[in-house]
Amino acid sequence: MQPRGIRNNNPGNIRWGDGWQGLVAPHMRTDKDFCQFTEPCFGIRAICRILLNYGSKTGQPGIGAPGIDTVREIISRWAPPNENDTEAYIAGVARALDVHPNAHIDITEPRIMRGLAVSIIRHENGQQPYSPALIDNAMRMAGIV
Repeated sequence: MQPRGIRNNNPGNIRWGDGWQGLVAPHMRTDKDFCQFTEPCFGIRAICRILLNYGSKTGQPGIGAPGIDTVREIISRWAPPNENDTEAYIAGVARALDVHPNAHIDITEPRIMRGLAVSIIRHENGQQPYSPALIDNAMRMAGIV
């Protein structure tokens, strides 16, 4: 059986709460906790939009610039320690991006956004089954590239 995030076309395991593009109709919902999208590109688009929004949020004191702009800050917000092994998640994403966890990264740069999205998908689902073309299309839908 596929992981929940893949089944839901929500590879970032985003919880219900926002009116995202591409959500399944209310009568089609089968998961009470996590969003369900009609296609994976909408779930990946949502990952990118959330990451872009993080830049306007207050970051952790003494790390990066004023906004959320480091792997540590991004993943600490995405996957809080009360639900995840956040330190392992941070280490995996930083390694994938080849950056220090506390180093400033520019998430508006397509290479960085792609790396973040792919790493989040892989960590959340234990796999990353989507083609580079699908990831790039979702990024375009989110306003990147």
